[in-house]
Amino acid sequence: MRKLVYYVSATLDGYIAGPEGQFDFLPFEGEPAEMIKAEYPETLPAHAREPLGMAGAPNRHFDTVVMGRGTYEPALAAGITSPYPHLEQYVVSTTLGIEDPAVTVVPDDPAGLVRGLKEREGLDIWLAGGGRLAAALVDEIDTLVIKRHPLVIGSGIPLFDGPFSLAAFTPSDTHAFDTGLAVTVYTRAGDA
Repeated sequence: MRKLVYYVSATLDGYIAGPEGQFDFLPFEGEPAEMIKAEYPETLPAHAREPLGMAGAPNRHFDTVVMGRGTYEPALAAGITSPYPHLEQYVVSTTLGIEDPAVTVVPDDPAGLVRGLKEREGLDIWLAGGGRLAAALVDEIDTLVIKRHPLVIGSGIPLFDGPFSLAAFTPSDTHAFDTGLAVTVYTRAGDA
């Protein structure tokens, strides 16, 4: 069965973006960038793939992406309605109206969407963010891949933005870089 994987960058204090959704302070360079390009090429948006020499890179882990409106909004603001055409794209939003057949807007029941996607054949499903959607899907998340940057920002959009809820995960792999970035993979406790 396919898994839902929350693959995301975060600060040491647990934020995936600043208070206004900004994420440009999270570096993408050097050895960590090369690791992402080699291991998770499908997580790079289409407009960045060609300049990075990744235009024809195959999907390694994911063939589907689920994201909240806040995660989708930067692409839309740049006039890009299909940021990941190499993936099946779902945006969870009750207010978004777009006309792009490559993107499916899901107005409600993200957990039902994910359960249905898990039953299909294919690669895993990438939960790209944001924090509210991650909190709504916490019971469906099978794996966390957290790219923890050695930064503290004090406030912003948290990894999980919802009511108190306990979900246990076990670290299964960590790769630390000289830059201070650590990529840790967590599996749902009991699934290891």
